[in-house]
Order: sequence, then structure tokens, then C-alpha cells
Amino acid sequence: MGTKTKDEFTPKAEQMALMPEISGNSINGLGEEGVRRPRPIYWHDPEILPHGEMQKWFYTQNPDDPYINKARAERQKYLDRAIPEVTGDAVDRTAEKWTEALLTFSKTVDLDLIGVTEMKPDWVFEGYEISQKWVVMIGVAHDYDEIKYAPEGRGGAEVVRQYARGTNASKDIAEWFRLQGHDAHPHGGPMAGPMILIPPALECGFGELGKHGSIINRTYGSSFRLACVLTDVPLVPTASDFLGVDDFCKNCQVCSNHCPPDAILHEKQTVRGAEKWYVDFDKCLPFFNEHFGCGACIAVCPWSRPGTAPKLIEKLARRRADK
Repeated sequence: MGTKTKDEFTPKAEQMALMPEISGNSINGLGEEGVRRPRPIYWHDPEILPHGEMQKWFYTQNPDDPYINKARAERQKYLDRAIPEVTGDAVDRTAEKWTEALLTFSKTVDLDLIGVTEMKPDWVFEGYEISQKWVVMIGVAHDYDEIKYAPEGRGGAEVVRQYARGTNASKDIAEWFRLQGHDAHPHGGPMAGPMILIPPALECGFGELGKHGSIINRTYGSSFRLACVLTDVPLVPTASDFLGVDDFCKNCQVCSNHCPPDAILHEKQTVRGAEKWYVDFDKCLPFFNEHFGCGACIAVCPWSRPGTAPKLIEKLARRRADK
């Protein structure tokens, strides 16, 4: 399903002159059979990255777009927000009681998804270390009436707004832990931080990976962003979720046909020992840099339309039952 609707994209020569000799796909581990930790590739200190000059070039691209500039100014308030240090005696609860209290508190926080999973070393970038045992994952959903404009500036501004929401929510939860005498570290995007976020989000029940490289959730489809909190407070993991996404994505071509740089691969690839859907980094990045973000694949994904995901899950379940 889906037809070609995108115009051919040719990146600017000045940007491509900064492209390193090493492929971003090699850094990501495309084609590698062995399991290893991910390597920093973007949204880290540019001085340590092969693509660091491209990242610095992106920083110089200041759009004359009122939507993006307003969203960035609002996001900066959340980035600058300080949270208190650990305060008072440590509250003592069982893992079950802590998790119950966390989920209750999360209802007062501006977020849409929350889950818990135990930290795995394979999620931590090479060169970084994480001592905390637990990851609290956070999801913040896009406003479809705004993200549908991606990759135009209005859609990009919506991405910025949701990263801001995720940052603020992670700080709310980290502060909640700290005020009960336990350390916690918030992490919101887009800066990559010490770990990748999609695998723990899959582990804790946010959904399944789609062809476009983003998670598809049973309520919000692929139209949401991630943040997290790291802590040693004992917690109970939430279960993963099966939707049957593969049965849909292997036959759907909407995102790949709409991807401006033609970066979405039609077949799963082996990446650091796992078979998964993959997006060509070397094709995606130049378009992303020149458009101050993208999100086109999320915007056109059939799962992203409000109210559609539950219907697709039911349809896929019926198909499996009929086999």
C-alpha cells in the first residue's frame, strides 16, 4: 500500500563535505552478527563523534520559522529547570509499594505513557557507565493536528514541544524520588545522554518497533517521544506488549514511500546481533539537518491517526486467529 509522493532530495554540498569517511550505519552496527553496546553517533559531544562536524553544522542552521523558534524558547525553560538534591531520610518501601506509589504519582504528571524495566548493560553507550538498576520510561504523545505538518517547520515545532514535555516529566519524577531521600537522574531528548531509549521502552510495554524505526503503541501509534529516569529505588518491571506490528509493517510501504531521503529499508536488517527494522543513517541525517528535524514517517504512519491503532490491533488479531 502507498505510492511514491516525495520529491527527490539532494543534500547541500557544504553539508556533505562534512560527512566522515566512516558510515553511520557501520557505527550503528549494521550487518554485525555479534552483540555489543551501541556507540555514540549523534546528539553527544560533537568533538568525540565522527559526524561531529555535521552536528555542529546543524547548530548553525537557524530557521526563520516562528513555530520552531517559539517551541525552542519554551523548551529552554524546561532544560534550564533545576531539581533539588536528595533530601531527608530515605523512605523505605517494598518494590511493589514503590511501583504503586510511582504509578499513582505519574497521574499528576504531564505525560501519556509510563513503564518500568531493569537496566541492561547493552543499552548503555560505549564510553558511558550507568550504576542505577532501574529505568522509568516516559512517553509523551504528539498532537496529530500539529505533527501532520512534518517535515515542515510546524511539524518540527511539535517535536520540539514534546521533547520539552518529556524533559519536564522526567524532572518531575526524579524530583519526586529525591524528595523521598532517593537519588534519581532525569533524561529527556533530543540529546542522547548515556543510553539508548527505544529498547527499554519496548521492554517495559510501550509497543513494538515499526518499519520506520520508531515504536508503535497500542494507543498513540508511532506518534510519541521518549524520556526516562534512572534510579536505584526497588521497582517492579511492567510487561512488554505484543501488537502484531510486523505482520502489518512488512506489507505496508507508506512510511518508506513518503521518506524524503528514501532512508527506510523494506526488509529487517541484522544490527549488533539482532534482526530489526532499520533506517539508513547516512541517508536520513542530511535531510534531518537541512530541515531542522523531520518526523515525516511518524506523521504519515497509518498507526498515528487518532483512534486507528486499536482498530488495527483488532484487525491483526482476527487475521492471526483465522490462520
